[in-house]
Amino acid sequence: MENNTEGADLVLLGLTADPQLQVPLFVIFTFTYLLTLLGNLGMTTLILLDSRLHTPMYFFLCNLSLVDFCYSSTITPKVMAGLLIGDKVTSYYACAAQMFFFVAFATVENYLLASMAYDRYAAVCKPLHYTTSMTTSVCACLAIGSYIFGILTAAIDVADTFCLSFCMSNVVHHFFCDIPAVMSLACSDKHINELILFLISSFNIFSALLVILISYLLIFTTILKMQSGEGYQKALSTCASHLTAVSIFYGTVIFMYLQPSSSHSMDTDKIASVFYTMLIPMLNPVVYSLRNREVKSAFKKVVEKAKYPLGLIF
Repeated sequence: MENNTEGADLVLLGLTADPQLQVPLFVIFTFTYLLTLLGNLGMTTLILLDSRLHTPMYFFLCNLSLVDFCYSSTITPKVMAGLLIGDKVTSYYACAAQMFFFVAFATVENYLLASMAYDRYAAVCKPLHYTTSMTTSVCACLAIGSYIFGILTAAIDVADTFCLSFCMSNVVHHFFCDIPAVMSLACSDKHINELILFLISSFNIFSALLVILISYLLIFTTILKMQSGEGYQKALSTCASHLTAVSIFYGTVIFMYLQPSSSHSMDTDKIASVFYTMLIPMLNPVVYSLRNREVKSAFKKVVEKAKYPLGLIF
């Protein structure tokens, strides 16, 4: 390749070169992607249709579901095409675009999880002031701020990656244009670029984690002081789903992006990447629906409404 790969094609190696595994993996990822679409779009529709779910908590959950849908759609269809028809070639610009949207949606999810933790803190620790502290304008500012941080982070990371010279190879040892995999192709000095990536990732992850940890520290302190067993159970149930989602998301992200580049194993990275690009977006709606009575109630209401017209027809 030339020193500047602009306009050139890149080849994504994909998950496996074994032809016997490609069809089973295609079937698994297709099933996973369909569940992701149904779960996240279903959750969004449910929240929009049921007026009882028009609260700050579900406003953030609606945004999270939309982000998960977009997040998965940025990666999975291309992976499925590669497995089914062997389409592993991507253009320089398509690679940059995929990286941009992937980083943007991942960063938005990062800050939405922090916003949801603050919302749970306000609901459990300051219930009497909840309606005045979590107003429509406050929720809108938190959501808009998440999207702004996502776009800015993506722009900086993509510029930081593609300002390098790529003259060694055009083969990306990954199934999508992830930053560490693309950076490994650079033949110019990339220590400063890796430092910038590490600092930005650390800031985004730990600033959001700090908000989450402080919020839950205050929440658990408040819960321990509760005299009512019913109030104790209600407070725990409102936080359980969010804590599960937080643990899954940050566990894989920290593993991927906050380790030295010398510690990266491409095969291990691929397995971790499958988890957070395909499984987490599928699991989030499941986690929130299984652990949430209001979501279950809203779903039953929609099902009953659907049955009623069918009963009239037959």
